[in-house]
Amino acid sequence: MRALIALLLCLALPLRAEEVDVKLLLAVDVSRSMQFHELEIQRRGYAEALQSPEVIAAITGGMIGTIALSYVEWAGAGSHRVVVPWTRIASAEDAARVAEIIHANFETTLRQTSISSVLDFSISHLENSDCKGLRRVIDVSGDGPNNDGPPVTAARDRALARGIIINGLPLMTRDAMSDRWGIPDLDAYYRNCVIAGPGAFVIPVLDWQEFAHAVRRKLVLEIAGLTPPATPRVIPVAAYDCLIGEKIWHRNMQRYWLEP
Repeated sequence: MRALIALLLCLALPLRAEEVDVKLLLAVDVSRSMQFHELEIQRRGYAEALQSPEVIAAITGGMIGTIALSYVEWAGAGSHRVVVPWTRIASAEDAARVAEIIHANFETTLRQTSISSVLDFSISHLENSDCKGLRRVIDVSGDGPNNDGPPVTAARDRALARGIIINGLPLMTRDAMSDRWGIPDLDAYYRNCVIAGPGAFVIPVLDWQEFAHAVRRKLVLEIAGLTPPATPRVIPVAAYDCLIGEKIWHRNMQRYWLEP
């Protein structure tokens, strides 16, 4: 498997110091709350979306007709894996090579959820590549709020100060793990605490059967520089608690240590 991935990476077109329409970093949640079949749905969904006619048309129809893409898996603070390093995609063949790398990769899940850590990692990853994007976008997916590392709003603001757009793909499917560690209004959390930049948006996934369609739609919008129709905010006017994930983590851990 490692030999296959190495071969595919060699076949992918390396980036030169040139402009692309967008530098798109896909930050994909692989924390322990994600079950094995959910991880497989994610990998397959991203791989299939990259090869879809809609996404290929968005890539080739841009001003330059080329994007740079990197695929990063993340979990707790400091837990990041670069599955696909920055790679130029200008054709269906390029996209197919990247999709095969994504689908061939598998590692065990990691502990906790640190959106703040992956945002800071993504900022560095975006700024340390050799190409220049007309736009720079972090596409972060996750099934829960930040509960590890620095506050998420500070990392969000650091990305915004550098002109980076952050879009969100909150995974709002329900199971025992999400009932204990998650929040029912994760889409509102992403709108208020995670996304940033001109035209930033959230596309929630309520059922895993919707995942592939949601990813395909999101990639088309991000590559084309579009924004979906505005959706009504789903929270009260009062300020949203962006530390809700940390509070849930501490409460659950206190219960764990106090239980006989």
